[in-house]
Order: sequence, then C-alpha cells, then structure tokens
Amino acid sequence: MSEVISRIESARKEAESALTSITDLDELKEAKSKHLGDRSELSRISQSMGSIAAAERAAVGKALSAARTELATRYEKAGRELLALRDSRVIEEERVDVTLAASRFPQGGVHPLTLLDREIGEIFTRLGYSIVEGPELEAAWLNFDALNIPADHPARTMQDTFFIEPLESNLVLRTHTSPTQIRTMLSQEPPIYVICPGRTFRSDELDATHTPVFSQVEGLVVDEGITMADLKGTLDHFAKSIFGAEVITRLRPSFFPFTEPSAEVDIFFNDRWIEWGGCGMVNPKVLTNCGIDTSRFSGFAFGMGLERTLMVRHQITDIRDIVEGDLRFTRRFGLGGR
Repeated sequence: MSEVISRIESARKEAESALTSITDLDELKEAKSKHLGDRSELSRISQSMGSIAAAERAAVGKALSAARTELATRYEKAGRELLALRDSRVIEEERVDVTLAASRFPQGGVHPLTLLDREIGEIFTRLGYSIVEGPELEAAWLNFDALNIPADHPARTMQDTFFIEPLESNLVLRTHTSPTQIRTMLSQEPPIYVICPGRTFRSDELDATHTPVFSQVEGLVVDEGITMADLKGTLDHFAKSIFGAEVITRLRPSFFPFTEPSAEVDIFFNDRWIEWGGCGMVNPKVLTNCGIDTSRFSGFAFGMGLERTLMVRHQITDIRDIVEGDLRFTRRFGLGGR
C-alpha cells in the first residue's frame, strides 16, 4: 500500500472514530467540517493529486473517492439519527396539556420606534414633503463618492462600514440614508422636498449609547432660492412638533463632506442643551454629481437618529432597551399587552 493510500485510510478511520463520540448536531457539523471540509486531510490529498506519480494516481483517486463516499454516507446517517433524536426530545419537553383552560393572549402593539417614524412622516407630509425609501444594501458610489466622501475618508474604513464580500462588488450596508437622497436627485427634477427614513448600519459595539443597526430620518430640499434660514425654520418646526412648543434649537458650525456650510443641531430640552443631529446646505459638488444646475438651484439637508430622538423625548438612558424587544419597555408606552 502506498504512503498516500495509507494517509487516506488513516483519515477515514479517524473520521469514523470521531462519529462514535458525537452526541448532538453541532458536534456533528464541526466533525464533518474537520474530516470532510476544505481543510481536511482528504481535501489536502485531493488538492495534491497533480504531484502524485502517474502510476499511482488512479489507485489513489479510487481510494479517495471511496473514502469520501463512505464517510459522507455515515455522516448523513448520523445526522438523520441525531435530528430525529432532537425532535423527539423537543416534542417530549414541549408537550402541551390540551385539556387545560385556554389562556388570554395579550394584545400586541406597534413598537415605539415605529410610532415615532410614523409621527415624523405625518409632520413632513403635512408640509408637502414626500417619503422615499431606498435599499439597505447599497452601492459604495451612492453611499460615499456621490456624497463627496473620497476613498481616503475615515468613514470608508473597515472600522465604520460593513463591506460586502467580494470587496470588488463595491457594495456596503448603508451607513446613512443619504444614498436615498442621491437616488432621488438622480431620478427627479427639482423642486425636491423629501424625507428618507430607514435602518442604517455601522460597525459599532452594542452598548448603552451605540448599536450597529440604528434608524435615521433625513430630510432633503432642493429648490430655487433655498437658504440656511429655510433650514433653520424647518428644524424649529420639526423640533417643536416632536419635543413641544417650548423647545429651542441652535446650530453650531461643524463639517460634513456633503454639506457646506455644515452645522450640528442642538435642542434645549429638560433644562439642558442636547446634540440632536446634523444639517447644512447641500454641497454644490453633490448637486453637480446628480446633474443639478447649481447656478439655479440650492438645497439643504438634515439627519437625526430615531433612537436618539426617542431617548431624549422619553428620558431613556440605555439604547438597548429600545432594540432588544423586552415587553417591560414597550409597556411603558401602553403597548405589548399585559
């Protein structure tokens, strides 16, 4: 027996031996990957067939095929047996006494974040805005380049963005809903008055103030004669509609690649200043990228996080309460039943 065939036989016996100690489907999956996967001994032998002497190649190929077929059959059989065992155990553990009196089902409700999203939509549709949505899996050009975010910008690093493999696909999970604004400007002629709500994704750790999946609402206006005064008036109305008539807004100079000038939006609420979102006049480069005549049209844009807005309005201190689905949280809003 050649050395290669001995290796095949040894790998087969090791894989069969591993089956005898497997007790659940997770262990079976791990063992199958180890002994039949791309990095298994049998796969390494298969990948080296070109280096085996021609006289031995047929015998080695036959032995390799026989070992793979036998092991695949054994692992498939073990999988069926473990699956049947698991199902029977679940049936026994989750047995229901159908003779018991029926219990009342709690009444469901809409999540507070969804209610806030609808409330904001109603505020802006009353002002004549349209609500537009876009895909969560987005082209990098729409998510970055069209928004004047160059390739060397920190926002494009792997630390902030979920890139989709293969990287050559140039697809990302959108980091903001701004690509929807770009899609709107590419497909519609001004005047444009839209808000863009939706989920966004950034590679943040989940803690009391951050989550890798969060919701935004962004606004975009493109028309003749639009100024910062229009932006400030819109934000004042938005803030008062959400937080009450007594709330005060202020704009602090800031920087965003897609607006110029740019500002942070603060609100004075519950006796303190709180950062609410970002805004500014749409950068002429962004308008040009979308084929809009900057000698005639100008625009403003703004964006706020829905979770942050909900937290500020209702004095929620931990964002995880919003996203983890605990009924004790939703009941505070009169939702989720008893």
